[in-house]
Formats: sequence, structure tokens, C-alpha cells
Amino acid sequence: MENLLVVNSVSKSFGPHKALNDVSISVPKGSVFGLLGPNGAGKTTLIRIINQITMPDSGEVFLDGEKLKPEHIQHIGYLPEERGLYKSMKVGEQALYLAQLKGLSHNEAKERLKYWFDRLDIGDWWNKKIQELSKGMAQKIQFVVTVLHQPKLLIFDEPFSGFDPINANLIKDEILKLRDHGATVIFSTHRMESVEEMCDHIALINKSNKILDGKLIDIKREYQANTFDVGLQTDNEAAVTAALQEKYEITPTKFKSINDELQYRVKIPETSTANDFINYLTSKGQITHFVEVIPSANDIFIEAVNKNQ
Repeated sequence: MENLLVVNSVSKSFGPHKALNDVSISVPKGSVFGLLGPNGAGKTTLIRIINQITMPDSGEVFLDGEKLKPEHIQHIGYLPEERGLYKSMKVGEQALYLAQLKGLSHNEAKERLKYWFDRLDIGDWWNKKIQELSKGMAQKIQFVVTVLHQPKLLIFDEPFSGFDPINANLIKDEILKLRDHGATVIFSTHRMESVEEMCDHIALINKSNKILDGKLIDIKREYQANTFDVGLQTDNEAAVTAALQEKYEITPTKFKSINDELQYRVKIPETSTANDFINYLTSKGQITHFVEVIPSANDIFIEAVNKNQ
């Protein structure tokens, strides 16, 4: 798959603090790329370098095959975690001003703003001042200003901050529609459920180093542990539990069920298959539940970060 953004061996220090250490990522065109990491890991520094707010000490950044240069800022839309709207300006006036800074004519900006204001049902806000809006309402305006000039690359840093669940879902759907219409998205968040729903690829940065990178589905396969949640009905619970403990690594677990059953999380050896395990279980009782435990983005995040402390 062709990449829109390539970051090659970028390093950045602020005095004695190493913010990024030889970090490389490749963001495929038409994807949602999750840029993840604990607080202070270096994500925001990398985003600022891509936006040319700060420059790397070493390394290079390429946008659509060209080395990053000042005019590329017209092809990037950036929604920072710290919002930057002028609180005393009216919404419409400010949106028009910011759109024209991105190269749109007054008429083109007004036409596109009408489309987005109607789409997000915020037309009545045109003459309101930002300070009259709630945090979530102001966030909608910032989102519109970010996407209005139809950039190739969209960078969202915690885009759902301040939103209730309904509006967070609305903005999530809009981001995915923008991707489907050709935009490439870098998405930085601590909300792992959003990563699961939206991201095709992820990179994880910890303590200024990239520690994980790739397609989310491939990373999930890498972190699979041959582990299953099992429900088993049996007349001899103590004997079955003892037999399972002899053969496998088991821990009690809880999952929703309408049955009265033993519930276990079982890790089977790499030399065994799920079919072998099912055959063994059927010799011990009636299987009422059998689900492979697929590692979540949250599980992977915690495990990878803990391994690299």
C-alpha cells in the first residue's frame, strides 16, 4: 500500500530531555493510523514536527513522496488537544477567517461552512461567540475548521475530548467518512475503544522510542496467547477443576451466561489446537461457552508498555 506520510529516523531533544529517539513511521494512504502512547511519550512532539511547528534535530519527513516543506501545511488539517479558538470572536466570522488562512476564497469558505454547519446541525451558532458555547459545542466548530479545506492528511489529537457519547459517535462517523472519501488520518487518543473501532494501523511510542508498529489485526495476531474463555457444566466440579489444572494454565473468570456452570480462562500449550481442547472438554462435561480471547488494543498497550519500562 502506498504511503502518504513517511517519518524517517526522527529525533528531537529539548535540553537534556530526549523527546523522540530515532522514530520512524509510515502512514498508508486512505487509512486511519493510531498514534498511541502514555502521557509524555513523545506523540505530541512528533505531531508538531509533522505540522512544522517545531523542527527535528535529525531525520526527515516526507508527505506524498516529497520532503516536507512549508507549503505542505495547506495539505494538512490539525486538531490539537489544546484548542485554539478565539473566545470573543463570533463563530461564523472566526471560521471564515481560519478557512481563508488555509487558502479558501471567501465565497468558497462560506459555501463549505454552510454544508458542514447544516450537516452537524449547528447553523444557529453562526453569530454566537465561542465563549457562549459549551466545550463540546466549541469542539464541533474546531472540527469543522480542521476539515474544511479538504486536506490530504488529517491529524486529530484527542478529538472526542469534551463530547458526550452521542456527539463523539457523530464525529467518529464523520472521520470515517472522510477516510472513505480519500483522506488519510492520524488519530492520537487514550480511548482504546476508539482505536478498536477506527484504526487500521497503529504505532506505539513509549519514553521517546517506537516500541510497536503495524496493522492492528497483525499486532493482535502477534499478541494472541492461545487462550479461551470456557463454560462447562459437570456433575463433579472439583474433580474437573483439578484435572484442568493438571493439564492447562487456568484462572477463574466471569462472563455473562444464562447457565449455571464452571467458568474458566484457559491457556493451552502451543502444541495443542482448539479442536484438541474441545475434545478434551467434552470428555469432562457439557460445553456451554467457548470463545477465544482476542487481545484488545488496551491489553496490547498495557503489555507492550510494561515490557518496555
